Amino acid sequence: MAMAQPSRRTVETLTGVAVILLTLAFLFFGLSQRETLSGEGTYPIVAIFDNASGIAPGAEVRLSGVLIGSVKSMELDTETFYAEVTLDIDDSILLPADTSARVLSDGLLGGAYISLTPGGELSNLEAGAEIDQTQGSVNLIDLLARFIFSAAQTK
Repeated sequence: MAMAQPSRRTVETLTGVAVILLTLAFLFFGLSQRETLSGEGTYPIVAIFDNASGIAPGAEVRLSGVLIGSVKSMELDTETFYAEVTLDIDDSILLPADTSARVLSDGLLGGAYISLTPGGELSNLEAGAEIDQTQGSVNLIDLLARFIFSAAQTK
């Protein structure tokens, strides 16, 4: 006794439904794994950078590689021409007053983020405080060009 074969249209429909369900499952998993801070339970810190290239509102703020906040806003100080970057830091993280900040990239093609390095001060940064020890982003093309030209001049 032969079993009835499903029609081609039924197979295509079931395949389409499976693809859509799989896409939704991946989307749900990706969104559930992403740690984001909504602004609740955070406090603002301001960091002044000479070069904040690659950073934008929503960029990650990390401490020891762990997400602890996000970039809230960026403004240009029209007197000093430095970038004033406001960071939202998780309330549960108390940063020493001599914490430093630098702009790093997530690999060659990755996005930029701000990495914080805690200092040894006993007092902590208060809400609205300013991080005065910062290092802006490094332009890899400029760095490579300097290396090439310095090597060519030594010959």
